[in-house]
Amino acid sequence: MSLAEFDEIKFDHSVARLDTPSRYLKRKARRNPNGLNDLRQSLKSATIYVGNLSFYTSEEQIYELFSKCGAIKRIIMGLDRFKFTPCGFCFIIYNTPQEALNAVKYLGDTKLDDKNITIDLDPGFEDGRQFGRGKSGGQVSDELRFEFDAARGGFGVPFAQRVGTTTAAPVGGRFQGSRFNQGQAQTHEIRSNFGEVHSFQPTEEEEDNYIPQ
Repeated sequence: MSLAEFDEIKFDHSVARLDTPSRYLKRKARRNPNGLNDLRQSLKSATIYVGNLSFYTSEEQIYELFSKCGAIKRIIMGLDRFKFTPCGFCFIIYNTPQEALNAVKYLGDTKLDDKNITIDLDPGFEDGRQFGRGKSGGQVSDELRFEFDAARGGFGVPFAQRVGTTTAAPVGGRFQGSRFNQGQAQTHEIRSNFGEVHSFQPTEEEEDNYIPQ
C-alpha cells in the first residue's frame, strides 16, 4: 500500500507542543522590561520550576521522579523565608537543556504525593528565589486560598476572613470598606459565628513565584 497521498500533509502542528513556556511566563514577559530575554533564556536553560508540591514531599521523592528524564545536578527546595520549612515548590537543574524540556513534556501534571504538580521552564536559578514571597513567609497563592488543603498547611486564609458575614460593620456612622468610602484606607470588620469582631485591612494581591497556568 502506497502512502504517497500523505506526503504533502504537514503534521508539524497537529497537536499543541508541550515543551513551550506557560501562559504565566508569557504574561510575565509582557509586564517585565527584560521579559523577552528571560523567555528566550528559559528555552535554552537546563533549569525547571516545579510547583504545587505537598509541603511533605521530600527531596528524595523529587529526585526519584525527575531523574527519569535526565541527570540532575541540583535540586533547590522552596522554603518559607521565616520558618525555613518547605513551602510547596522547587527548582531542578539538569545537565542539559534537552533534559529540562523532557521533564516539562513528560512529567507535567504528574501526581506526586496526591498533588498534581506543575512544571515550567525557568531562565535560571538565582540565590534568593528559593524563599516564599508571601507576607507570612510562604507562597502568595496559599495566602489567597480559601479551601482547606492538608498537604499545603491547611487553611491559607486567616480565620477572621473565613467565618462570619461578608458585610462590613458601620464605623462612625459610615460603612468602612464599602463603595461609599473607596478613596481611603479601608478597615473591614467581620463578625464571626461566635460573636467576635475581627478587623483587618485588605492587601493588594502580590505576584507569586512561578505558578504555571
